[in-house]
Amino acid sequence: MNLRQLGLATGLFGLSLGAYAQPSTYPRNGVYDQRPGLYAFTHATIFTDYKTRLNDATLLIRDGKVEAVGSNVKVPAGAVVTDLKGKYIYPGFVDLYASYGLPEVKPAERRSRRDRDPQFESQKTGAYDWNQAVHPEVAAAESFKVNNDQADVYRKLGFGTVLTQAPDGIVRGTAALVTLNTNRKENEVVLLDRAAAGFSFDKGSSTQDYPGSLMGSIALLRQTFLDADWNQRNPAKEQNLSLRAFNQQRQLPQIFEVRDKLSALRADRVGDEFGIQYIIKGHGDEYQRLQDVQATKAPIIVSLNFPDAYNVDDVYDASRVPLEDLKHWEMAPANAAILAKAGVPFVLSAADLKDKKKFLPNLKKAIKYGLTEEQALKALTATPAELIKAQNQVGNLKPGATANFLVCTTRIFADDNVLLDNWVQGERYQLSQLPADYRGVYTLKVGNQPDVRMVVAGKPETPELRVLLAPKDSVRGTIAVSGDLATIVYNPTPKSKGTAVRLSGFYTADNRTFQGDGQLADASQVKWSAKRLEEASRAARRDSAKAPEPVQLGQMMFPFVAFGRAEVPQQETVVIKNATVWTSEKEGKLENTDVLLQNGKIAKIGKNLAVPKGGRSIDGTGKHLAPGIIDEHSHIAIAEGVNEGTQAVTSEVRVGDVIDPEDIDVYRDLAGGVVASQLLHGSANPIGGQSALIKLRWGMGPEQMKIQDAPSFIKFALGENVKQSNAGERNVLRFPQSRMGVEQVFVDAFTRAKEYEKDWATYNKLSKAKQKKTEAPRRDLELDALVEILNGKRNITCHSYVQSEINMLLNVSDRMGFKVNTLTHILEGYKVADKMKAHGVNASTFSDWWAYKNEVRDAIPYNAAIMHDAGLNVAINSDDAEMSRRLNQEAAKTVKYGGLSEEEALKLVTINPAKMLHLESHMGSIKEGKDADVVLWSANPLSIYARPERTFVDGRQFFDLESDQKMRDDLKRERLRIVQKMLDAKKSGAPTQTPVARATGHFHCDTMGEEKDLDQ
Repeated sequence: MNLRQLGLATGLFGLSLGAYAQPSTYPRNGVYDQRPGLYAFTHATIFTDYKTRLNDATLLIRDGKVEAVGSNVKVPAGAVVTDLKGKYIYPGFVDLYASYGLPEVKPAERRSRRDRDPQFESQKTGAYDWNQAVHPEVAAAESFKVNNDQADVYRKLGFGTVLTQAPDGIVRGTAALVTLNTNRKENEVVLLDRAAAGFSFDKGSSTQDYPGSLMGSIALLRQTFLDADWNQRNPAKEQNLSLRAFNQQRQLPQIFEVRDKLSALRADRVGDEFGIQYIIKGHGDEYQRLQDVQATKAPIIVSLNFPDAYNVDDVYDASRVPLEDLKHWEMAPANAAILAKAGVPFVLSAADLKDKKKFLPNLKKAIKYGLTEEQALKALTATPAELIKAQNQVGNLKPGATANFLVCTTRIFADDNVLLDNWVQGERYQLSQLPADYRGVYTLKVGNQPDVRMVVAGKPETPELRVLLAPKDSVRGTIAVSGDLATIVYNPTPKSKGTAVRLSGFYTADNRTFQGDGQLADASQVKWSAKRLEEASRAARRDSAKAPEPVQLGQMMFPFVAFGRAEVPQQETVVIKNATVWTSEKEGKLENTDVLLQNGKIAKIGKNLAVPKGGRSIDGTGKHLAPGIIDEHSHIAIAEGVNEGTQAVTSEVRVGDVIDPEDIDVYRDLAGGVVASQLLHGSANPIGGQSALIKLRWGMGPEQMKIQDAPSFIKFALGENVKQSNAGERNVLRFPQSRMGVEQVFVDAFTRAKEYEKDWATYNKLSKAKQKKTEAPRRDLELDALVEILNGKRNITCHSYVQSEINMLLNVSDRMGFKVNTLTHILEGYKVADKMKAHGVNASTFSDWWAYKNEVRDAIPYNAAIMHDAGLNVAINSDDAEMSRRLNQEAAKTVKYGGLSEEEALKLVTINPAKMLHLESHMGSIKEGKDADVVLWSANPLSIYARPERTFVDGRQFFDLESDQKMRDDLKRERLRIVQKMLDAKKSGAPTQTPVARATGHFHCDTMGEEKDLDQ
């Protein structure tokens, strides 16, 4: 039986043979036809899995399962036999990330805080989790419905099975593994009803305020793990259906969708904390942080959603496209190949493709960019099946497996391959008619005209025709073949217009000949024929099969943004000679002095120092060497939100979870002489989130930027921001709404923290035997941080302005038994400097900011000097990405406003903030043994004319003027190279997209609700 006859048979009997071959609990209206779906496919090239090829083999399927496969399979009586000689059979593809058959999820409208009422509690009815974004009880199998239109799209791509789940929420519930058979009911196509559990950092359809930031999402997920553990140990305490479901899913494969490669690292850290290896559904940019992604050991679901080229004809439009977007367009197709080469396990998916028809072309493009056919097939069959523990059912054609397979004309990823059939659970879904392969070189005879050559090339379904009228004279035409019928049209000469030779007839495959009747340009009727020349055809095919030129890609950058480098700077041995050295130590300024940087440390300070072997010398004559600037109050390098202002107390959130090492402000700060920053939570609530202390190690990953073993800090806040004075008339529900309420938030929070600490202390004093019989207290991340404050293990940096509130906080701290480390902003500090000194608090302030809101009306530029003269440790901070790269000039203002000496002024941005951050033992000054964090200035560092010529962090030169200029020139060339490549792509017919200016902006203490808009 050939394929056409098989189509007739399955068309007549497919319903009875397939849908009702298996016993079912569902009744049927009508007679039953229980004949087995028994098929034998003979003489085919069969891939039983991604690497096992059987030639001239037989595949036998019965009742939707593979019964046998091999070269010596005996075909049982009654089987429908199909001879597939010359054809190929492959296992059906498996997609691990789809929402097939599920109701569409509509994300909640994210309106401005001024345009909506706050929602603090879940609106979901029932004994479920307190947060709407956490709904592990949702099961995809319970709302799944077979959808023929959606299934047809996937089947045409080669998929027979998908893992389906609604992409909604932070804890999403369970996904179902379903086949794409649309002749059967839901209960028959669901292979695994609980195949995996889903997660993300996105709230999805939740309308609840919390979480309002990425760090809030991470904190919520961490707390959910802890609460689930507590709930499991204490089931009588609380009947929480969500946490019960969460615990039941802990042993399932866990799939975590992320927005980019940095959030893939964040998700993996959560998994590491709770002993889970996530499967990461990535964003296609994993190659940009390959080593970090490789270190997670996480399998990656790779979407083949490649960006279109930008329409860059207009120079203004072209200038809008960031370099990283240009380079991602060029490099994204190589992502899978790069992962494969690095040994990162991955699967391929059609996820994120709005037009699913692009999947197969993009897959072939990924192969062109270095992915092997075997790797591609494995990523579409064996690996996805293994990851969800379904390898006995799908992903291969071994006996017992579901009969999901593809029939195609040649190797599955070959350019000329045609997918003929997609069999799902033993039922045929025809994708294409079998095309006769009539490509080749022919002798064309038309009437009494001289014989000419005719060349048919391209793909069988989209052939290209060229007629060689003379050795250097040819015309292009069209050829259409439908079944056995053929039509050929071409112009008789290259210059003729409006008159064409039209030939109609049929193709005989046995002797590979076209023949029939035609009409010439003068309307005369003729007979015609075309006989294929076998040797010439083989030669033409050999020529077309020549290996294409390898794809040329640009260089990787670390980080993957403008001013990234091919590699991160290495530690050097450097002697900076004959400079004026500002030590920020008791030695003061040292004229004509050398400094040796070695192994990341300041190794030696003196005159006429020798250059060690392998080191280099930098002439500092006429230049000034100073300690690197430390910004005590910064909001750069924070991803998707500086504020979790949705609740009054959010001490559970951590800025360290959301460090963005690709923020260009890191590089700009290095260009301003900054080497380290405290990344602070904003000031939207009285008790905000935990800080991150980083060094500006441009090009390194987020964890590598953190200062190891740095003291712990947290952000508190007072004033207008906290009580939401400027948040609009709708924001009058969240406590506190007054300065009096702020005090009560602190008192209540630390009262709860003390009780919490007492409960744990009581429990920990019990013997292990008694602990087993006693309920352990519930672990609370919010209170953990407050207990650390009470125990002196976490330091407070508090946003403050008005003296009355400053006094209030100091009184509360005395009453509750904790210390305030730093009052930041502190623009009325000059009024209470004596009280601050008595408390032992540091002061980090602006140089001359005032009049930008009501509570700063008493600010004066002499504030820093007055507090300094009162004996306080004072620093000048930025709170602003533009100001942070000019902190040397901000410090210099205290020379004019207050009369500080130049050396004391420089200390305001070097050793003084180091002391505030308890980092003075290894940074903040130039002293032997300290970290090699130094800046070589072109002039006095307090001068407005001074420029940092070189900035070293840990002895690595992360910025210098010469390299900066070279990078600028390189960036121009790189942009032009890729723009030209895009122009060529457009000329060749590639789709393009219109450049859209990306929103830019900087975060400040009071930034709320804009974070994701800026990030996207």
